Amino acid sequence: MPGENLSRDEARERAALLSVDGYDVSLDVRSALGDGPSQNGAPRTFRSVTTIRFRCAEPGATSFADLIAPSVTAVSLNGRDLDPSEVFDGSRIVLEDLAADNELVVDAQCAYSRTGEGLHRFVDPEDGEVYLYTQYEPADSRRVFANFEQPDLKAPFRFEVRAPEEWTVWSNGSGQLADGVWRFAETKPISTYITCVVAGPYHYVTDSYSRTFADGTTLEIPLGAMCRKGLAPYFDSDDVFLVTKQGLDFFHDHFDYPYPFGKYDQAFVPEYNLGAMENPGMVTFREEFIFRGKVTRASYEGRANVILHEMAHMWFGDLVTMVWWDDLWLKESFADFMGTFANVGATRFKDAWITFANRRKAWAYRADQLPSTHPITADIRDLQDAKLNFDGITYAKGASVLKQLVAYVGQDAFLEGARRYFKRHAYGNTRLGDLLSVLEETSGRDMGAWSRSWLQTAGVNSLTPQVLLDAEGRIDELAVVQEAAESHPELRPHRVAVGLYRRTEAGTLERFAQAEVDVEGPRTVVAELAGAQAPELVLVNDEDLTYCKTRFDETSLATLRAALGDMTDPLARALCWSALWNMTRDALLPARDFVGLVLRFAGRESDIGVLQMLHAWANSSLVHYAAPGWRPTGERLVAEGALRELRVAEAGSEQQLAWARFFASVASGSEDLGLLRGLLEGSEKIEGLDVDQELRWTFLEPLAAHGVADESVLAAELARDDTASGKRHQVRCLAARPSQAVKAQAWAQVVESDALSNALVEATISGFGQPSQRELLAPYAEKYFAAIERVWAERSIQIGMDVVRGLFPGLQQSRATLDATDAWLAAHEDAAPALRRLVLEARDDLARGLRGQACDAAAADASSAG
Repeated sequence: MPGENLSRDEARERAALLSVDGYDVSLDVRSALGDGPSQNGAPRTFRSVTTIRFRCAEPGATSFADLIAPSVTAVSLNGRDLDPSEVFDGSRIVLEDLAADNELVVDAQCAYSRTGEGLHRFVDPEDGEVYLYTQYEPADSRRVFANFEQPDLKAPFRFEVRAPEEWTVWSNGSGQLADGVWRFAETKPISTYITCVVAGPYHYVTDSYSRTFADGTTLEIPLGAMCRKGLAPYFDSDDVFLVTKQGLDFFHDHFDYPYPFGKYDQAFVPEYNLGAMENPGMVTFREEFIFRGKVTRASYEGRANVILHEMAHMWFGDLVTMVWWDDLWLKESFADFMGTFANVGATRFKDAWITFANRRKAWAYRADQLPSTHPITADIRDLQDAKLNFDGITYAKGASVLKQLVAYVGQDAFLEGARRYFKRHAYGNTRLGDLLSVLEETSGRDMGAWSRSWLQTAGVNSLTPQVLLDAEGRIDELAVVQEAAESHPELRPHRVAVGLYRRTEAGTLERFAQAEVDVEGPRTVVAELAGAQAPELVLVNDEDLTYCKTRFDETSLATLRAALGDMTDPLARALCWSALWNMTRDALLPARDFVGLVLRFAGRESDIGVLQMLHAWANSSLVHYAAPGWRPTGERLVAEGALRELRVAEAGSEQQLAWARFFASVASGSEDLGLLRGLLEGSEKIEGLDVDQELRWTFLEPLAAHGVADESVLAAELARDDTASGKRHQVRCLAARPSQAVKAQAWAQVVESDALSNALVEATISGFGQPSQRELLAPYAEKYFAAIERVWAERSIQIGMDVVRGLFPGLQQSRATLDATDAWLAAHEDAAPALRRLVLEARDDLARGLRGQACDAAAADASSAG
């Protein structure tokens, strides 16, 4: 990655100097067909010819264009030929003696990607077909064509593509094939990172959307959806189009700004690093959103949320774009909030705020307690910083804060602010102040103090109830105590609902009183609840209005231990589960207690998304937070509990499927593994459980990890499922096998070679780190610290991130591993800041796990002493 890291200062200087009038980009991807690299081990390349028309505010000045390419054939500036060897250094083209009006033409050989960055080339093992797609954010369009790679140098783009005869090509604008060339309509002014090309023999389905506005005008939007031909039998495009139309209706109702980018295509593409990308008119998604087997409602809800998230970006991010990545939240926080807001308001997923509270905010809480936490408006010095800031703060915390903002200013004022923001800044770039000014206009509130507290400071507050009763057993005083971490001491204003719960004669745990209050400072009295009956449970963030860690008083915690499954309100129940999980992570609740609560009450959980999250948290409790001495007992208890719930779940239900997957993830004893093998072979049956191909792979991974399924078994399964998906599963299972030779091979394939694609790197890393193989993996701790700086320097940032995060020796849970991490950090103070950040985050997770283990062990000691 050397020489590729554009800084904020460089971007600011270039934006002050240059204005871009337009791009013409011509790509020739006919070289995508055929086997192997071009020659002599060199990368396979395609021709890219770019013409950029731009102005310079200071004629005679020097600037540069961005391009990452193996070679440049020709460069001309204002009709003057430049020597590529003199002006191109592998990532930049120096532009000297600029005129007031300029035309730059660059003819280059660019490389196809195997890491999902730039123009990715995928060969389908099922039928040999080749598929291409681009992915750029934050700065990989320069791997495909020469440009000015920063979000505030917007311009219209015209693309043309020469492709194999039998292919179809798509881009941001509508396209036509003539004389062997696909030519696409000029775009509106957009940033480089959201341009897009998709090409290949994709299965393509069409539909249309129509909207008549109050003034009588009608908007027609052609809709398209595509996937690889091998996935066509599973492609439920009708549901994709249904959610798409519902979203377009919703956003037109609320934004009062017609969709501005013509058509709306959605491509589900292979080996995709992200969930999706908001390229205007040509949205790309990971193809795992096409479900090859049975999935739960939570998977369909998640897909709908992503569709709507990307659609919200058409306004927040594409129409109006941040100046620089410091204000990434101006698009991602809004899209994350709007995805759930629209899911609840427009689709069948009316409980999506429960998923948000339980899943998305868990991501934010973790990120906000890492040493790398940052304000929502972050300090982004360069592109490597930007790449790492697509995180739980920018997305989920930002969305949580916007949810609170809606409660603070009112939904009508918030949406009117958005409408003015779009109209005022259409096709332009903005900063934080631009949004705050319109919200001040529409709400009449001073947004400065709110912004300083919520957007410009880091860390998460905790809120704890204090209840004092009078002589008659009623509330004399109820207060909310707010605390903050020493490292981030900001106490924020919180608009919260405080709920009081008691058990009824029917045995349910129900809310009987609630009050909304503005929490400010270290202690806030909730006067409205004085005189109420003594509660058995106080929930200080009822309705999930704010972003905080919820704590419980002793009475409330005792009630949850006894009656959590009796809560009838699904959102309140999800909030309690989330709070208990945060307490486990913070070493305030022993891991064995959390596991016990899951075993006791998860079988009664009605929300399938919450249930699946509980399974993940219980697994994490065993792996990271349980005392090593108790872990084998916990694993046995969890496996027994999962099997028990699997057998009693309704036949064919999504709960049965969720428990089957969870059972597979915790199975380790010979009887459990024998059952999994019997279910695969057909000698065992569980009524209603359809062991489809995806579930077969789910069962095979633990069998491989425990040495029951060998290479021949996995090869036979691949023959049964000889597809791209099957290959990824097989690679993961192969790396999971418990042998020194297997681990050495997997390590070499990922760390010492770049032969694997991004998807197979991810699969290999996933299989490599098995919790049941801690001793087998111990030698790789030293190897990890010896390798990561080299990997970071030599590989793409995406692969570097995958390796540094995925291979950190976090399963070696000891002081020695912490010391080794600290030693590396001390010896590499000058390492890339983004690399140091990843190592610091992994260290923090390890230290948190050790504190949790100490808490769990102390609880066992106290129990023994008692």
